[in-house]
Amino acid sequence: MAMTEYRLEGADKIGLILLTKGIIDEKILEEALKIKQSEQGKNKRNLAQILVSDLKINHDTVFSEVSKLFAFRELNITLEQLTKDKVQEVKKFYDNLSQNPDTKELLTSLKVIPYTWDEKEKNKVVLATPDPTQRNILKLVFSLNLKKYEIAFLPLKIYDYLLKEIKPDENLFLKQLEELQQQTIITEIEDQSLDEAFLEAEISKSALVNLIEGCLVEGVRKGASDIHIIPTGQRQTAIYFRIDGLLQLWHLQDNLYPEAFSSVIKDRSRGLDRFEREKAQDGFIQREVDGALIRYRVSIVPIVSKDIKHKFESVVIRILDDRKVITDLNKLGLTGYAYTSFKKAIEQPQGMVILTGPTGSGKSTTLIAALHQVISPEVNVLTVEDPVEYVIKGARQLKIGPKMDFEAAIRAILRHDPDIVLVGEIRDKITADIAVKLANTGHLTFSTLHTNDAPSAVTRLYRLGIEPFLLAYSVNIIVAQRLVRKLCSDCKEKYQITPEEAHSLGLIYDDWKNVEIFRAKGCDKCGGTGYKGRMAIHEALYFTKEIREAIFKCSDEINEELIRDLAKKDGMLTLRESGFEKVKMGLTSFEEVIANTSSDV
Repeated sequence: MAMTEYRLEGADKIGLILLTKGIIDEKILEEALKIKQSEQGKNKRNLAQILVSDLKINHDTVFSEVSKLFAFRELNITLEQLTKDKVQEVKKFYDNLSQNPDTKELLTSLKVIPYTWDEKEKNKVVLATPDPTQRNILKLVFSLNLKKYEIAFLPLKIYDYLLKEIKPDENLFLKQLEELQQQTIITEIEDQSLDEAFLEAEISKSALVNLIEGCLVEGVRKGASDIHIIPTGQRQTAIYFRIDGLLQLWHLQDNLYPEAFSSVIKDRSRGLDRFEREKAQDGFIQREVDGALIRYRVSIVPIVSKDIKHKFESVVIRILDDRKVITDLNKLGLTGYAYTSFKKAIEQPQGMVILTGPTGSGKSTTLIAALHQVISPEVNVLTVEDPVEYVIKGARQLKIGPKMDFEAAIRAILRHDPDIVLVGEIRDKITADIAVKLANTGHLTFSTLHTNDAPSAVTRLYRLGIEPFLLAYSVNIIVAQRLVRKLCSDCKEKYQITPEEAHSLGLIYDDWKNVEIFRAKGCDKCGGTGYKGRMAIHEALYFTKEIREAIFKCSDEINEELIRDLAKKDGMLTLRESGFEKVKMGLTSFEEVIANTSSDV
């Protein structure tokens, strides 16, 4: 369909406006219009909703243009303007107008907040929403019994913040648990060798299930990556959330046998044997939390107990929230040389793209974002991961199981006509050989390694048995990555670096004395830590002609220093230097960078 054939009626005008302003291109507009034309009946959406929901165009950019087109008022409010008094004022107004539970549910589903009375017209209510085009807003107006009203556009970030402040999500499981706190969760009994019948009786008369379910919900809402459930005594269990990379105590439960805790988790998981307490087990849980489907990967391992009558187990639950998956390369934190060289590497028709770093450094996140840049219907994308964490649209992800282990899956992809391959991890010589073979036979291959920095990854591959000439010409780029905490934007404080501090950090004072630097302070919004969220820092070793020659000429040992020097001449920043660049941008602190790059001096 040619662009000139598109209809210029109401909803499609916004597409042409966004196209004219360069917010979207013709390909995106054509795809959005095809989706729009395919939808029928009550579920039919307008073009703006499709662009935001399906094609991931920035919500506020799109709906700001929608508001201008249809003459909706725009509420240009910043987070700084939302003081405690202002939030309380909005909350009071919200509560007064929406006392009916059905009305509150409708407000939430439509993402509408009764914001205030109109300043110029008496008895006129301003309804603020990030999407003023919703059809059912009239139904809401009737439910609120409004005689006069105005619909106003409110940026999504402001809406989310306001909603969280005036109507926090209710955790029904924890609410029920609070109502039962008057009773002891599990009654005191004399120590005895615990059997399954006893545990079942104790669980059935306890509020333990509510605690477990509440924990799963709260972990998602607090943005935790993992939940740790650890026996700390014969009748005590601690629950920790890993938030921004650090474990934080969430709940300490007394008068509860840890065996009962692990039994309930096993019962509510798939793939776990409740009666097995002598070996490690892996399973998964699936729940809907706040309208989103959340998957949990459960790992249980037996641990030592002082009392032989007790068989303690440690439980770690990884939270897999698809809403956190990054598909846009620009949102990974890659900047400068790291960004340009990484983009160049993944645009090659063949070769290896390797991410390296410790567990939990965000390697998989970066690889998935990279895959989204190269996936298309014209190429066969195969992935082998153990375990598979996120479902990647457009890729065929091989399932590891009892009848096909990781090694067998790696071999299978060679016979499955691949164009692009993701090997979750290069573990040994077999996986390294196959990854190199794929890269040298016309396939773009993504994988990960566990090394401290990018140059040492070359040594690791060499010691796995990869010949220097194969290594030199099969790899496009090696990127080392770490995650550092971001300074809380609400409380970070400015300070001036001293000559002594600059010297201790290996910096030239004159280069930094006029730079605006921030450090952590701590407030209610960040839990007193001074940090909120994390971001990646990168060390990108792009394989230029000179670096390939240096590796090719190696005999008994890889010369890491030579490779590092050549890469630095090309523009590579070390992990610490990359972190200091983020300090210059006011995003993190010197302390955080030093703590996460201590071995990369």
